[in-house]
Amino acid sequence: MGRSSVPIEGNVLRIEKTSIHDGEGLRTVVFLKGCPLKCLWCSTPESQGPCSEIGCIKDKCILCGECVSVCPQKALSIDEKNGRVLIKRVKCDGCMLCVKKCPSSALKGYGARMTSKQVIHEISKDEVFYFHSGGGVTISGGEPFDQAEFVREILIGCRERGINRALETSFFSSWEKIESILPLLNLLYVDLKHADPEEHKKLTGVDNRVILENIKRADASPHDFDLVIRTPLIPGLNDSDDAIKKSAEFIKGLKKIKFMEFLAYHRLGTETYKNMGLEYPLQEIKTPSLEFMKGKATIFKEIAVVPVKINGIQL
Repeated sequence: MGRSSVPIEGNVLRIEKTSIHDGEGLRTVVFLKGCPLKCLWCSTPESQGPCSEIGCIKDKCILCGECVSVCPQKALSIDEKNGRVLIKRVKCDGCMLCVKKCPSSALKGYGARMTSKQVIHEISKDEVFYFHSGGGVTISGGEPFDQAEFVREILIGCRERGINRALETSFFSSWEKIESILPLLNLLYVDLKHADPEEHKKLTGVDNRVILENIKRADASPHDFDLVIRTPLIPGLNDSDDAIKKSAEFIKGLKKIKFMEFLAYHRLGTETYKNMGLEYPLQEIKTPSLEFMKGKATIFKEIAVVPVKINGIQL
C-alpha cells in the first residue's frame, strides 16, 4: 500500500499536548471522531459521531437567538420554556457558523476537518519534549481504525521524524485495516471491555468476537510493538470475579503483552452529555475504591501472571 501524494483529510475531535496518561513520557494525543461502539460509560460522547457537532452550555446561553438566525441549515431553535438552544442534529452539517456568532460562548464545537499534513505539523511542534521525556504521539478515538488511511498517513509522517508512535483502539475493525497500521506502531493499547461476547454486546452495542480474534492475530504478527490491554472497571457491569477470570484466561496466552491495566470508572464526561442534550445512562454508579480495584487486579494477576497497573500505577 503506497503513500498518497495528496494529504488525506480526517475528522479530528481535538489534539491535546503534554499528556502523561497515554504512553511513556510526554505525549501529544490526537483524538479522532467516530466510533462503532456505544459504551454505556463513554466519557466522550462527542467522539461517537463521525462528523463535527455542536453543543450548548446552558448556563452561558442568553437566549439571544443569534445562532438561530445565522444557521444556514435551520437546525437550531430556542426552547424558551427550558431556557436552552435546541439542536436538530440530523440537519446540522457542522459548519460552526453558530459557534462563531454566539456572543456568550455558549455554543461549543466538537471536531474539525484536518489534513494529515496539518496534524503531523501540530505533533512535530513538541518534538523536543518527546526527545527529553521518551514520549511521542498517541492516536486515540473515537476509533482510529474508522479512519485507517488518515491514521496511516499521520503515523508514516511521525515515523519519518523519529517520533514514538502509540495507538488506542477498541480493535472492532477489519483485519485488513489493522494489518496496514501495525508495522507503524511502537505501542498498541487495546480495550477489552468484557471477555464474554453477549455481555460485551449489552454494554457496548457489539459483541467481542472480532475484537478477540484481532488481538490474537496482532499478537501472532511479526511486527515489533508492545501490547497493553486495558479494562475500565464499571461497578456492577463488568467487574465480577467471573468476568475478571475470563479476561485473565484469554490474556495469559499473549506473547507481546507488556502489562494489563485496569482503569477506574469515572463520570468526567457527564457535562458534555448535558451540553449535547443527551441523557447519561449510568447516573447511579460511583467510582470504585482503590482497594476494590486492587482486589480485582490480584484475581487477574494470579491467573494471567502478567504485570498489572491500576490507573497507570504498577500493582
